[in-house]
Amino acid sequence: MSISSQSNHPEHLAHLARPRRPGTEAPGRGTKNFILATASATCSLIVLDTNVVAVSLPAIARTLQASFSDVEWVVSAYMVAFASCLLPAGGLADRFGRKRMMLLGLGVFILASVGCGLAPTASFLNIARAIKGVGAAILLTAALAIIANTFHEGAERTRAWAIWGTCMGITTTIAPLVGGVITQWAGWRWIFLINVPICLILVTCARYAVTESRNPSNSRIDVIGSTLFGVALMLAMWTLIDIPTHGWDSLATWSRCFGAALLSALFVLHERATKHAMIDLALFRQPRFVGAVLGMFGYAACAQVMMTFLPLYLQNAFGMSAVKAGVSMLPFALAMIVGPYIGARLSARFHGSSSVLVAGLLLIGTGNLMVAAVTSFASYGLVAVGITVTGLGAGVMNGDTQKAIMACVPVHRTGMASGISTTTRFSAIVTAVGVLGAVLAYHTQSAFEAALPGGYAWRETLGRDFLTRLLAGDIAQALSHLDTAARTTMTALASQAFAAGFSAALTVAGTVALVVGATVWSLYRWQTKIERA
Repeated sequence: MSISSQSNHPEHLAHLARPRRPGTEAPGRGTKNFILATASATCSLIVLDTNVVAVSLPAIARTLQASFSDVEWVVSAYMVAFASCLLPAGGLADRFGRKRMMLLGLGVFILASVGCGLAPTASFLNIARAIKGVGAAILLTAALAIIANTFHEGAERTRAWAIWGTCMGITTTIAPLVGGVITQWAGWRWIFLINVPICLILVTCARYAVTESRNPSNSRIDVIGSTLFGVALMLAMWTLIDIPTHGWDSLATWSRCFGAALLSALFVLHERATKHAMIDLALFRQPRFVGAVLGMFGYAACAQVMMTFLPLYLQNAFGMSAVKAGVSMLPFALAMIVGPYIGARLSARFHGSSSVLVAGLLLIGTGNLMVAAVTSFASYGLVAVGITVTGLGAGVMNGDTQKAIMACVPVHRTGMASGISTTTRFSAIVTAVGVLGAVLAYHTQSAFEAALPGGYAWRETLGRDFLTRLLAGDIAQALSHLDTAARTTMTALASQAFAAGFSAALTVAGTVALVVGATVWSLYRWQTKIERA
């Protein structure tokens, strides 16, 4: 999962930069290029930190004896905090200063990275990851605002965003490989601890080079709306991730689900009533806007979530090392680089975003279903073809989802629309991790139990936590107490069961992508009919 999908159109947060006002800025000593390099490196750090973690999840599970839900929270705790804090973080940068907030974000990121690297338990790690998500939101909004405030218009601005986008694309491509190398050769803790010296360098660069800027007239932050949204999202994710443990009919599941629904309803009521709403719900009366937002949701939920589950599949089903899993993800990442060129040609040929969104979702759905169909063949070559198709679809939509949303609103409302877009992206990733994780867990258990001899009491022989350790990528340690023959047999059965669960999860993801694609196409046709009437 990656924030680099914003690389082609980073103007989604450019509204954070307001016109300069005399006396509101403390001059920095760096050149514009140095400021651009500092801000781009800061955003690259967030991309790298987001995407290196997935490859290390099995190693984290083995060390901390973490369950599958614990492993899901390593990703989700970060994403929930990140998605919930993006909008208020932008307001804080406007009000208190972009440079100041960038330095604050780096400080939070350093402390959270140390906490992650030294975490003694999975719970401690997940709390540190949530704090890190807050720091990442502060960093991203501040860094993008600094770029937008430094490069104002014309070719200079275009060049700056192009350089920024190139940095994001390169970082996304190499992140899985970097994560695999660090995990295998230095240990997973260094995935987090390596951030400390990098952040200290960035602090030095930011203090030296960046000019302070702020907007004293910025409207107040919607604290109540941000809190309601964040807690509702957290409860929804908690519900989905813990379903394999508690079941659909448990009190814990239904109480959290009710809490999420109640807070979501209160959020909608609050946004309709407040003058300082973070979301203008009137935008959702436009079919084209709804279609564009759905396109963003389908893209993030069905393609970007691959960055979380694919490394687990490669290591569980094929027994790959962390490094080899990182290398094996390159077809997906490289296809994402090629995809935007296909999207640009489609957009030029058909003169509209609807064709690009529908084509991208069609490729994503087809690619996921292709992988789902071949998981049981234990052939990486077949899997590589499928993930390449999915990567192409993700690349086709890379940035065009943002452009489609921004094209639906007038200039004075682009800030709010971009906030909806960014929040939709990360909420979709977190939702997909929970939903697809539940599907993966259920079908893995079903396939494993179906493959066992009749009456075999696997919970007593293998341990009641065996399946959660299997799902987390901890097969070797979970079976270490068995003799060699039994271990070999159970490892094969467990790997096949995980492949079956992964196939089911991708079937759901592929189907959802195709359904969302058809819905987007229908909404755009509806909008066309309205405009012609």
